[in-house]
Amino acid sequence: MMSNYRDIIKAPIVTEKSSDLAKNNVIVFSVDVKANKTQIKQAIEKVFNVKVDSVNTINVKPKKKRVGRYTGKTVKVKKAIVKLSEGSSIELN
Repeated sequence: MMSNYRDIIKAPIVTEKSSDLAKNNVIVFSVDVKANKTQIKQAIEKVFNVKVDSVNTINVKPKKKRVGRYTGKTVKVKKAIVKLSEGSSIELN
């Protein structure tokens, strides 16, 4: 298991789509690529002191990018779509 719960959760993802989901008690986070659903659930419950119903994950593959003659790739990211129980909420400002 990972050393610290705060190492698993990197940052909330705030976009138009995630803001619409937040109305239904669903929050989107950027998480560690090696973390599994159980670890993500435990980390969010401990850090934010809420009850989690379900966790869905998405692996975002790196995209090829070019700057002049140099080629590279963007960073690989894992997103966690977390559904909170009724009565639980997380304030993201």
